[in-house]
Amino acid sequence: MQRILLSVDRLSTWLGQACAWSIVGLTLMITWEVVSRYALNAPHDWALDAQIMFYGTLFMMAGAYTLSKNGHVRGDVLYGFFEPRTQATLDLILYFLFFLPGIVALTWAGWNFANESLAIRESTFSATPLPLYPFKFVIPLAGGMLLLQGLVEIVRCVQCIRDGEWPSREQDVEEVDVDKLKAMINVKDEDIAKLDQYVTREGKAQ
Repeated sequence: MQRILLSVDRLSTWLGQACAWSIVGLTLMITWEVVSRYALNAPHDWALDAQIMFYGTLFMMAGAYTLSKNGHVRGDVLYGFFEPRTQATLDLILYFLFFLPGIVALTWAGWNFANESLAIRESTFSATPLPLYPFKFVIPLAGGMLLLQGLVEIVRCVQCIRDGEWPSREQDVEEVDVDKLKAMINVKDEDIAKLDQYVTREGKAQ
């Protein structure tokens, strides 16, 4: 079971990181448009629409990736003080009350929305229209990945309620924990205090 959960984590991570490269395309596009508009006096009417589509793809596809890293914002003023079983129970309730209905609706409506756009070959409203229907299929894709990752998180909640601790998840970039960093380089608070005193004395001497 754990292998399956980690496989879904890896899929969400791969898709999220792949779509993150759209930041590079977005940056290059904006840079070129600024140069073209103000230096060459040759603006492009399609540039804003393309930027919105790039950003929308990045934003939508980041959802499952962030969920797989347990990185979505939560009001954890009290949550952080709960025992793992209490946290898992609360998460499980919220997944069934809010997450599953919302994501199922997003995926279902997004699929219909994308197919209607494909049927009429929808494009942007500009002098140089861009095809819009391929990007609308990002909506059901993002919803489907969120739903799959959400089911994985539900399984993790059940495992935590059973075992009393959160199961492991696929690791990626995370915030630096100062205490862990100190332990890794074998530095104590006393060493930092002595260094501060030394630096202070050197500064006064100069």
